[in-house]
Amino acid sequence: MSCRVCSSPILIRPYAPSWPSPFCCRRCWRGRCAWHIPDYLLLTRQVPVVVDVKPLQRLSKPEVAFTFTWTRRAVEARGWKYEVWSEPPAAELENIRFLAGYRRDWLFNPEILDALRDADLDGLLLGPATGCLPDHPEPQVRSAIHHLLWTQDFVTDLDRPLGPSHILRRSA
Repeated sequence: MSCRVCSSPILIRPYAPSWPSPFCCRRCWRGRCAWHIPDYLLLTRQVPVVVDVKPLQRLSKPEVAFTFTWTRRAVEARGWKYEVWSEPPAAELENIRFLAGYRRDWLFNPEILDALRDADLDGLLLGPATGCLPDHPEPQVRSAIHHLLWTQDFVTDLDRPLGPSHILRRSA
């Protein structure tokens, strides 16, 4: 498993506390025992989520599919959720890595964050949105918008490199 594939779930689901390799699943059938260690356990507000991470080209291998099938059954029998993650498209992952640099709340002026949350930015292009608070330096406004994209106060399409032509939307 490559670092790019294995770190993707944590970047993409930043709000759930997680632990790598939290436990071992064991299955015995017809006198043979097999074991598997899932990659992550995410603690969400609803139910725990067990995540296995595997490169896309390996998901079609019969032994991988078999292991993930019985792991899914074991996890879901506990009332938990099971997900299999592969590497996201390169542009999406690079955008998420970029926005992760804006995740630390304490680095941003709360006054700017509040003003941006109150501003009518829905449907506005990212480029012009950085000039929506003329009383504040544009680089600080741009950084605050990136932070609000990270926290998902605003969303935008991440399937192409992030730029001024991206449309901002309020989260639902």
